[in-house]
Amino acid sequence: MRNRYLDLLRAAAIVRVIVYHLFGWPWLSILLPAMGVMFALAGSLTAASLSRRDAGQVVASRLRRLLPPLWLLGVIAVPVMLVTGWLQESDGEHPFSWAKLAFWVLPLGDPPGSDQAVDVWEPLWYLRAYVWFVLLSPVLFALWRRVGWAAVALPLLIMVALDVTGLSLPDTADAALWDFVTYGACWIAGFAHHDGRLARLKPYIAYPVTLAMGAAALWWAHNEGSWDLNDISESQALWSLAFVLVVLRWEPPMGWLARVRPLDATVTLLNARAVTVYLWHNIAIAAVWPVLTVLALDDLGDQLGAVTDLVAAFVLTLVAVLAFGWAEDLSAKRRPRLWPATTPQRAEQGDPQTAGTQGAERAAELPATAPHGRSSAAAAMTRTPANWPPTPAAEARHPAAEGARHPAAEEARHPVAPRRPEEAWRPEEAWHSEGARHPAEAGHPAAEAWHPAEAGHPGDQARHPEEARHPAEEPTRADPGLPVAGRRAEPWHRDDLRD
Repeated sequence: MRNRYLDLLRAAAIVRVIVYHLFGWPWLSILLPAMGVMFALAGSLTAASLSRRDAGQVVASRLRRLLPPLWLLGVIAVPVMLVTGWLQESDGEHPFSWAKLAFWVLPLGDPPGSDQAVDVWEPLWYLRAYVWFVLLSPVLFALWRRVGWAAVALPLLIMVALDVTGLSLPDTADAALWDFVTYGACWIAGFAHHDGRLARLKPYIAYPVTLAMGAAALWWAHNEGSWDLNDISESQALWSLAFVLVVLRWEPPMGWLARVRPLDATVTLLNARAVTVYLWHNIAIAAVWPVLTVLALDDLGDQLGAVTDLVAAFVLTLVAVLAFGWAEDLSAKRRPRLWPATTPQRAEQGDPQTAGTQGAERAAELPATAPHGRSSAAAAMTRTPANWPPTPAAEARHPAAEGARHPAAEEARHPVAPRRPEEAWRPEEAWHSEGARHPAEAGHPAAEAWHPAEAGHPGDQARHPEEARHPAEEPTRADPGLPVAGRRAEPWHRDDLRD
């Protein structure tokens, strides 16, 4: 089951990335710092995996989900760039190099490309940063468990050191380092979201800190003379972290999303094809005007302006999803589909920590319950019979009826946990005065220890062995099925309580 609030955040971030790359509006980086949100969500899911599985398995699984869609893009884009003159470029940003083509296989550095195809490779820095965060996650997660919130501050402290010292590294390493110090705090904040430490953070601490970081980010941007935080790493780091701490700490009820069917389906689609949308959206944007020109709709673009561009970009991105989204199914070991399922399993609203498959795993751990009785220790401690109100006597007396089982078989399927002495059943709380008598009054203090198998089928008279040998000593009385230690509650009827 999925946490739909996290799904909604991811979908909103993806849409914001598309709109920003289409129009370049600087204020969008303040309204929704999309990359910080996406890294934080990825950090939360990575922490969930590291809590359950071996670190090597987690890293391999994350890379397997990320890389095949990139390989598919590379198989198509690299030959096209070579045919269109990449080999002849000598002064481009990424001159052709056979060795650097390896970054299309494992993007430890930016996958290279020709200047003519800048729209293909320019957004791929995100995948390079993601790969490094995945590789570092076992160490970062161990550090988080050891030092807590100090680990969140570590990337920011490294950024301060870089600003003060002016230290720079070779291009590939320098780019990876600056992405780490810019978004590393958001990734580790995802760890805090997963283990609940963010939710437990006191409001009088969380909100003043986030306000201070947000104010510092805007002040820095003002001094730099730009409100596009994507161009200012220091402002981006502080603003993204402040935003993430607020939105991940607040998890509103999401039941309303299922009632808005088109939006619900869109959120599910964007989450199921997130990597494909990110890899191909920039190419779709670059193709907007050529496609409109070919279709003789360029005049429509002049008249409607931004609306036409946005609709065309979304449509072309959707075409790319239909054409190439199946690669994400393969990477997830699913049957390839042109269109993913848009009816997600939902997490229970009362569980803010459910994300990805965590909710399903929790549900699998819950014991199954029989139709006519509870089988847990908690059910055995309740004062009210588990099958209240009582089932009809006719139904209780015929075990062959639909769904009825022998009590011994039911006990084998749903064993009752033993009760601690201080939780023992109190007879005076359960027995009432309508003809039913306390077991001790009948001279059988061991009545509580009877096993359901001794009582026959539901509705039959439940009798102690000694009582069976001396029927004259005690009137017939039906077992009311009260929840006592060592016995599961069985169906009963008030007409059975005869003295």
